[in-house]
Amino acid sequence: MKFIQLSLFSLGLLVASFSAQASDLYQALGEKQGIDDLMATFVLEIAEDERVIEHFENADIDRFHRMISQHVCELVGGPCSYEGANMVEVHTGMGITRSEFNAIVENLITAMEKHDLPVAAQNQLLDILADFHAEIVGK
Repeated sequence: MKFIQLSLFSLGLLVASFSAQASDLYQALGEKQGIDDLMATFVLEIAEDERVIEHFENADIDRFHRMISQHVCELVGGPCSYEGANMVEVHTGMGITRSEFNAIVENLITAMEKHDLPVAAQNQLLDILADFHAEIVGK
């Protein structure tokens, strides 16, 4: 019984630690307004990138900006709730290649640099978003 209590306590500490790290990242990104601004810059970077713009030519840009802002806000521990489809649904039929995925990551890095985000925050966000690679590439 003590082992179960100790394990639950350890699990609670782990969840609290992750939550604090995510919350720290939310703060480092400038909270909701900072994330909205960052994602606006990111969308503009994509729009200027001939390597990937074809995938976004028919997109509702306002909706894209709103959904990606919501998603990032939720992923980094902000008070937002992502209301969009999962990444497989969103990207199925787009045929995004690995090099196109990498180009979009470059666009995000450029946007983060334009917003003077600390490198640690950039790396944390990239680490979180890297988990979606398999759900995006080749769908």
